[in-house]
Amino acid sequence: MPSLAAVNSAVKFFDDLELGTLWRSEARTITESDVVTFATWSGDMHPLHVDAEYAKSSQFGQRVFHGPGALSLAFGLEMRLGWKMGSAIAFLGIDDWRMPAPIFIGDTIHIREELIELRASASKPDRGIARTRVEIVNQHGDICQHGEWAVLLFKNASAALA
Repeated sequence: MPSLAAVNSAVKFFDDLELGTLWRSEARTITESDVVTFATWSGDMHPLHVDAEYAKSSQFGQRVFHGPGALSLAFGLEMRLGWKMGSAIAFLGIDDWRMPAPIFIGDTIHIREELIELRASASKPDRGIARTRVEIVNQHGDICQHGEWAVLLFKNASAALA
């Protein structure tokens, strides 16, 4: 059986990572369907998201996509980068997540991710923790959301297959 790295050449195990590595995801345009879907399954039917007339009179002048919805899409965009496919064990958390700019229907977003910390696991010698700075960026280059994500990774392909 081929190693996980051979199956997906983009896979990075903890031992492969270098501080300062930067990734940029593909882009994705926010649609009406995104708003309706997120509002429906989350139950967040705030009129700023679902009522065009209400939103016209808001500080934004139009409907805004849900902040947590954009965060959810960022997870998907980030996973499509492929570097954690087969190496990630668990997502450990988000720190200092901020939403300084709105995301509107029709905006096209991508994520930028930078590796800012690598720490070997104190309790499991075959694992390490990678911390990245993640930004959701719109088509104008505005950072709409940002913060730090932490993930537990296998140190190498041998550890992943054990």
